[in-house]
Amino acid sequence: MTTSQIVVVMVSVIIGAVLKSTSGIGMPFVTIPAISYIATIEEAVVVGALPNLALNLALVWAQRSHWSRTRDLARLSAFAFVGGAAGTFLLVSLPEKPLIAVLILVVLGYVALKLASPEFAVGPETSHRWAPVVGSAAGIMQGAVGISGPIVVSWVQSLRLDRNAQILAVTVLFAAAGISQFPVLVASGELKGLWIVTLAACIPALATVPLGSRIRDRLSSAAFDQFVLALLVFSA
Repeated sequence: MTTSQIVVVMVSVIIGAVLKSTSGIGMPFVTIPAISYIATIEEAVVVGALPNLALNLALVWAQRSHWSRTRDLARLSAFAFVGGAAGTFLLVSLPEKPLIAVLILVVLGYVALKLASPEFAVGPETSHRWAPVVGSAAGIMQGAVGISGPIVVSWVQSLRLDRNAQILAVTVLFAAAGISQFPVLVASGELKGLWIVTLAACIPALATVPLGSRIRDRLSSAAFDQFVLALLVFSA
């Protein structure tokens, strides 16, 4: 990559990482569109994969004490892991536009439901039954186009978890998909020539964790939910 391309990568990673450290989501929403302007969509997914995974793991560790307040997280993450590997194999063969269209429909559908029924919630039996579908879909989208946030966040928000449990849930799912995605990228040679920039991008990404925590602590529960919803709308 050229110097100007590396600058675009680093700036987009910093902006996306601040959003993610605050809300649990947002990094791929920024990095993939930004990097795809100066590279291919495949390169954007590949370059953003490791810093996104590193940040997810850091947030999982920071919020690990809230596991008991999540729901079906082990089940969801297991299917996200499998889906992440499958989606990565499909990265170079699936057209991204139909997949992005699906994500947009998911976002718009959830936002419409949220506005029409603010108290909507998915019960324990329903969430357990649909966990394999949601986890697999999230993993496949993460592997194929690098963005699974609309699916993950729409689902986790519908469980009505508190903010720390919500951040833990979404980052565990992202991490599960990312852990299965990254070895496939390495084995397939997709990272050839991109190792230095993707490793370097991990540094500013991880540095945003304390800042995101401070911003999050200043938000009320209602403001936090509105912030996450705004990020979802932005992602569409």
